[in-house]
Amino acid sequence: MKIGLLECDHVREELVHIAGDYRQMFPALFAAIAPHWEFEFFDVCNGHFPESVNTCDVYICTGSKSSVYDEEIWIDNLKAFVQDLHKSKKTFIGVCFGHQMLGEALGGKVQKSAVGWCVGVHPFETLVHTNWMRPAMTSFNLLMMCQDQVLTLPAESILLAQTPDCPHAMFQIGENMLGIQAHPEFPKSYDKALMELRVDRIGARKVELGIMSLELPTSEKNIAQWIVNFAEANK
Repeated sequence: MKIGLLECDHVREELVHIAGDYRQMFPALFAAIAPHWEFEFFDVCNGHFPESVNTCDVYICTGSKSSVYDEEIWIDNLKAFVQDLHKSKKTFIGVCFGHQMLGEALGGKVQKSAVGWCVGVHPFETLVHTNWMRPAMTSFNLLMMCQDQVLTLPAESILLAQTPDCPHAMFQIGENMLGIQAHPEFPKSYDKALMELRVDRIGARKVELGIMSLELPTSEKNIAQWIVNFAEANK
């Protein structure tokens, strides 16, 4: 199965040594459970898009320092591409910025959250259990690094999970589009380094609590299995 990674940002040069760029992090997340996945990389934030929606079987959209409502050509083009994927019933999984792009592209609303930044480990509560959400988890922890959130979901969305600070933390549209407001691809060491670099923006106390939260266990392996199950169910 060919997986198109839509790269909406790149890891800062001084942090690449931790776990590489997104094109290293995402294949590493799925390597053990989906060794048959073949990744192709599209540097969409620099204007490199797939030739058509049929270039790959599945598309995964990364996080970004940009906001989906920024007035940039590549963001407008990505929004149009996600709309084309939806019309073509191609499978799309959005992570953080990708999750927000899914919401914005299909009629929802993304804005900065009133709670401010969500960083470190956050507890997710599962609201709906589907066949692809195996192994089943009623709750789980994932790393977060966001200030924007999908505040209004697209009309046809199914809300799958929430956190205390993020009411729309995971949602599905139809059988082939999934958004996750978290970073299962991040190692904790990378999340910590980002927090330390962004103290002025995030706030010292929130960074302190975020770093303390890294002691909690996280469920990125199970979420990776969910993503694989979701993608494989639609091939």
